Amino acid sequence: MGAFVERRRGRRVSIPGRPGGRVRATLEARLLDLGSTGARIEHHNLLRLGFTCTLELPPALGALVLSVRVVRSAVVGTETGPSGERLLRYESGLAFLDLTAAQQATLEGVLDRLASGEALGSGRLVL
Repeated sequence: MGAFVERRRGRRVSIPGRPGGRVRATLEARLLDLGSTGARIEHHNLLRLGFTCTLELPPALGALVLSVRVVRSAVVGTETGPSGERLLRYESGLAFLDLTAAQQATLEGVLDRLASGEALGSGRLVL
């Protein structure tokens, strides 16, 4: 039997007690609708019920960064990706968490503009 060969380029040590941490990732999404208490998005990655994260709206929608909780998520279809792969298309409902008065006021202004039919242009939405 051969000797174990370490493949890591850097040092790694075990951590006693397994303390908690937080992993942040970016998920591209399309905004389907927006309300004063939450939003509905479409995306290609699984989001589990109860998951909390932030929703970053594009500048055309007030450039808000809002804390959200996933309250519903389901596969609604499939799409073909850029390299021909089959992608699941999810739709998820998000509930806003602990909006500040300033965030609520900005959000209400955006909703008023959307309700009036104002074109807001497109922008990148990330979760």
